[in-house]
Amino acid sequence: MTKLTEFLVRCRMTGMVSNQIMLKIIKISLKSDNLKGETFNLLKNEWGLEKFNQFLLLLDNHTPLKIMAINYLDDEYPQLLRTIYNPPALLFFEGNIALLKTDCIAIVGSRQATNYSFRCISSLVPSLVNRYTIVSGLANGADSMANEEALMYGKTIAVLGSGLDVAYPAKNYHLQRMIAQKGLLITEYPIGNSIEPWHFPQRNRIIAGLSQKLIVTEAKERSGSLITADLALENNREVLALPGRLGDELSVGCNMLIEQGATPLLNLKKI
Repeated sequence: MTKLTEFLVRCRMTGMVSNQIMLKIIKISLKSDNLKGETFNLLKNEWGLEKFNQFLLLLDNHTPLKIMAINYLDDEYPQLLRTIYNPPALLFFEGNIALLKTDCIAIVGSRQATNYSFRCISSLVPSLVNRYTIVSGLANGADSMANEEALMYGKTIAVLGSGLDVAYPAKNYHLQRMIAQKGLLITEYPIGNSIEPWHFPQRNRIIAGLSQKLIVTEAKERSGSLITADLALENNREVLALPGRLGDELSVGCNMLIEQGATPLLNLKKI
């Protein structure tokens, strides 16, 4: 771990330093020989003295022992992810970090995914793993299906909305451990960090940012999968959607994406 990464980890573990501020700290590091001093000046200007003093107390309590992380400037950090809005300044990881530099394709879908998603994923993954690392969010439903199916045939990256010390949902604990051993777990949240609802939309930007293409299997009209698809489109990634029957609640989102210009996934063997 570089000195910059170690400093960023300590800042992040206070729970007070946002990703946007950490990106500013990284920018400071490019032109300063006094990173800590200039960072402290930045934080005092951003927060005021009272909040800054609280930060200093917390900073002294955090030593990043046995933590693996990379920052935005590290060679292991994927160039594709650098191109998104608000890229993660810091990524905590467990597993094979080299997977971040492979060609990736994301598969996402509903937490209430039906057998329709499972059939799609089980047909898709064997034809993709020789060309892509499968990326998903290890959530209930389609995400877990994609991560688990990918482990059977090749490589997978799970992007978490929690710290590496938490399995969420809890029933995915064993799958998460398997991915740590055979694939890669990444998150921008440090261990000991509480899980917040907004972590998951934030997590979705990393899923979209890592991937050259994004596949949506099933989605409601309002869903996290559509958020991920919108983020992918904003970053000029190809979005493919599995068409569904008119009137099916879990197909409304995919059919909307196709209507808006997403590629309909009509042949599971040709992507």
